[in-house]
Amino acid sequence: MNERIKPIVMPKWGLSMSEGKVTGWLKRPGSTISIGDELLEVETDKITNVVEAGETGVLRRVLGEPGTVYPVKALIAVLAEPDVPDDDIDAFISAYAVPIGEGDAEADAGPQYHTADTPAGTIRYARRGEGGPAVLLIHGFGGDLDNWLFTIDALAESATVYALDLPGHGQSTKQLAEASLSGLSQAVLGFLDTVGVERAHFVGHSMGGAVSMRTALDAPERVASLSLIASAGLGEQIDHGYIRGFVGATSRRDLKPVLETLFADRGLVSRQMVDDLLKYKRLDGVDEALRALSASLFGDGRQASVLAAGIADAKAPPLPTLVVWGEEDRVIPAAHAQALADMAQVAVIPGAGHMVQMEAAGKVNALLKDHIAKAG
Repeated sequence: MNERIKPIVMPKWGLSMSEGKVTGWLKRPGSTISIGDELLEVETDKITNVVEAGETGVLRRVLGEPGTVYPVKALIAVLAEPDVPDDDIDAFISAYAVPIGEGDAEADAGPQYHTADTPAGTIRYARRGEGGPAVLLIHGFGGDLDNWLFTIDALAESATVYALDLPGHGQSTKQLAEASLSGLSQAVLGFLDTVGVERAHFVGHSMGGAVSMRTALDAPERVASLSLIASAGLGEQIDHGYIRGFVGATSRRDLKPVLETLFADRGLVSRQMVDDLLKYKRLDGVDEALRALSASLFGDGRQASVLAAGIADAKAPPLPTLVVWGEEDRVIPAAHAQALADMAQVAVIPGAGHMVQMEAAGKVNALLKDHIAKAG
């Protein structure tokens, strides 16, 4: 294969994605491409997102037709330098096939999801990657491990990554032993014990960030670093209308505008996303769990637990901490990103909202990988 010709393929986002639809190209043939450039938009059954360039070169051919569905890893474009002959490009396209062994490797990797019988009950989780440090991804209120759809495989390139459904969420037990940050932290520690992880880099989104901080305060020996994404627990303010709306929504009409609050680009909320969350909310025990957590954590319309001071004072040297926020977050103010500015690396990303790890996945993943590598 000509190493000067670089394929662009349909990406695999998340554990269950098998195909994606090209919705539009953001670069034209002949454009000079740099790493991180936004190339095209792809729609999956979960969400629409942008494919970013991982290589440099000139966009010599665009094969992916807008409105067409392609399987994961199908060739959709070609990058090459200007002096590579067109005949070589044609030969590359004609001969292109998914690299031998990649499909078999994924099939041999075992089930996409696992369950662990823990002291808190049955926990669903995903595990990706081999070797390197252990990383634990903890979602927010009302979320599940699919909130890390664009994160888990990127981090798994250099780490062993676990993403779990907290109790009361996703496909884990709907029973909460204690509807509090401490209760969720204990559930997380029980999960780590069950899967045999002594120490991990904690990456928490929203409520998951607060759970991560609570764990770092209660069991510091288990937390190698903190990455807090649009995190709860760094200030009192929160859009309680979002919390009430999410808990109370019983129809697509109720839930869709609530979910739109999570994104700077409201168009990212797909019908499938709404339907999946409605199915979850209708499961036995979910309403009780969400109402109990809402009352405990946000009962008076504000966050009950502010942990910033405890984290700042907890250890010497300070616990390696990264704080990432979407500048257009409408759920928790982006100003909260500065709560740990004296000890943490802080990044506020323009054009992204509360689900910044989805809307700006490339930027967030690069920050996470660099932070975890430096924390050791």
